[in-house]
Amino acid sequence: MARTARTVRQLVDEDPEIAGALETVLDRASGDTIQWADVNDVLSSGQWGRLIETGVLVDEDDGFRVADPDGVREGLGLGDYDGDSVTDGEPPGDPSWSQWDKAAGLVALMLFPGYYFSSIRSTVGSAVDLVLGPLDSVLPFYIVILLLALLTGLVTTLLQANLMDMDVIEYYQGKMQELQERQEAARERGDDEELEEIREEQVSQMSENLGMFKEQFKPMVWSMLVIIPVFLWMYWNLRGGHITGAERDVVMPLAGSVDLKSGSVGPAPTWLVWYFLCSLSFSQIVRKTLNVQTTPDS
Repeated sequence: MARTARTVRQLVDEDPEIAGALETVLDRASGDTIQWADVNDVLSSGQWGRLIETGVLVDEDDGFRVADPDGVREGLGLGDYDGDSVTDGEPPGDPSWSQWDKAAGLVALMLFPGYYFSSIRSTVGSAVDLVLGPLDSVLPFYIVILLLALLTGLVTTLLQANLMDMDVIEYYQGKMQELQERQEAARERGDDEELEEIREEQVSQMSENLGMFKEQFKPMVWSMLVIIPVFLWMYWNLRGGHITGAERDVVMPLAGSVDLKSGSVGPAPTWLVWYFLCSLSFSQIVRKTLNVQTTPDS
């Protein structure tokens, strides 16, 4: 809702006449669905196209739909909205962590030392090998890494989509954007008193933004419960000599055949670069395929 209200306010700033046009759209929409023929006596084709371009109207089989009627009303100052700010009041949702989120974070922290201590790495690697060992026995190790990159990318994307509340993040980003807009306007007016007030608000908001960071970090903590054991297993396999001979070879772009263990691409070992290349590619594919949103609408 906050994003739509901001969009409507920007549209009205650009073209004050569009406010009346939007009210007409809301009045004449049937079940939030409307066609150009319903409003062409009030809206110009340019205004109609602008509403579609900004996402206020979205295409439907039988015409167009008002994507967020409440957000449009809020942006126009209708109803209970007071017109001061689209982010007044309390943030939507609750950015605080549950006891399960905190427990996941604690377990992830306990796994981190495995990168430095061989005893932890061996324990975790041996446990994970009970699951991944049969896969490694029938496939080349670089293919196993590729499949693990796909798995961790899928898990990470789904966790972001299900655990991260975009409304909370959008709320805090909206507050920051509004302060920036007010600051620019005050500078243009030369209003030093307003600028000082805005600076004080920005300082106080720094602590409030902790809610946004907590919301963004929550799915990362849960992802680590999958990613860290997988990394430790790959590290344990290669460093412990469990992967030998030609099974360690992989053909890298521009580099040719490279040893996963002893080779390197830049400052990073080959197996790590291969994993990240696969992970980045598969993550994009997964997000597009499942239409998963991991960032707020702009």
